[in-house]
Amino acid sequence: MTTDGVTVDTEFSPSLEEESLLFTCAEAGERLDVFLTARTELTRSFIKKLTESGDVLVNGSPVKSGTKLKKGDSVELVLPPPEPVGIMPADIPINIVFEDEHIAVIDKEKGMVVHPAPGHTDDTLVNALMFRLKDLSGIGGELRPGIVHRIDRLTSGLIVVAKNDAAHNDLARQIKEHSARRTYIALVEGNFREDSGTVNAPIARHRTDRKKMAVDPSGRDAVTHWEVLRRFGQRTLLRVRLETGRTHQIRVHMAHIKHPVTGDDVYGKAAPRLDGQALHASRLELTHPATGERMEFRAKLPEWFAAELLRLGMSEDEINGI
Repeated sequence: MTTDGVTVDTEFSPSLEEESLLFTCAEAGERLDVFLTARTELTRSFIKKLTESGDVLVNGSPVKSGTKLKKGDSVELVLPPPEPVGIMPADIPINIVFEDEHIAVIDKEKGMVVHPAPGHTDDTLVNALMFRLKDLSGIGGELRPGIVHRIDRLTSGLIVVAKNDAAHNDLARQIKEHSARRTYIALVEGNFREDSGTVNAPIARHRTDRKKMAVDPSGRDAVTHWEVLRRFGQRTLLRVRLETGRTHQIRVHMAHIKHPVTGDDVYGKAAPRLDGQALHASRLELTHPATGERMEFRAKLPEWFAAELLRLGMSEDEINGI
C-alpha cells in the first residue's frame, strides 16, 4: 500500500481479494490437512473448513481433508478475502517497551501473529493493541491499524506501531530510506570463515510454493548485512542488519548462502527443542516522528533463545552483553 508515494508496509502487501497458494508434494503418504498446516500459518480446523467448501484442490479436483497425497501431487489452496470489519480488541498480554501519544514499541513474543489473517482473527498483536492502546493510525486499513512493518509469527522482538497517520507516514519514509535501522540476532547452521559480510540478492515469491519466498533475479532488491558474534563449530551466532525489508528476508538470504536459520523448517530444518527459528529482532533505531529525537530500543534475548546459547557454551554474562 502506498500513501503520497511512500511505502506504508515494506514487508507485507495484503490483498483484499482471493489468494491462491500452490504447492507440490515431494513425498507420498502425508495427509492433506497435515501437509497444508505445516506449510502455512493456518489451523487444521480452518483448512478442513476450506476443504469442505471446495477451496482446496488436488490436481485440480476437490478432495477431503484426510486425503493421502502422492509424490508430485499439485495442491492448490484458495484463501478467501480477509474480512475488513469486526476486528475486536482482545485482552492479550504484550510487552510495551515504549509508548507516547505518537508511537509505541512492542517486544513481540514468538508465536504471535502480527495482524489478522485466515485462521488468526482474534489472537494477534493487532487485537492486543486495540485493547491496550487508545489510538492507532488508520493507514494500514481496518485489518492492520498502526502496523508500519511486521515480523514473522515465529520471530520474536521489536516492532514499532504508529498511533496516528502522521507518525505512520514518517516511520514508513524512514524504513523506505533506511534511516530506521532494524537489527536481529540469529543462530544459523554451519561455520562462517569470514567475520562479516553482505548478502545482496533479490527476493520474489517462490515460483511453485506461493507461501515461500526465494532468491530470484526478477525479484525486488534485498540487502542483508551480517557479523559473526560467536562460532560454535556446527552453528554460528550472528548480528544481522536489514537494509531492506522483504518478506522472510533474513531466512531466505541465510538459506541462500547455505547457512539457514536454526530451527527454520521452511527454509532449513526443524529443531524441536526450539519450536521455531532462532531469530530475534533485538534492536530498533528510529527518529521520533514528532520530536525529531533519535531513539534506540533494545530487547533482550528471550529465555528460549538464551537457554540454547547456554547449552552451546556461552555464559550468562556473554549472552546479556549481546
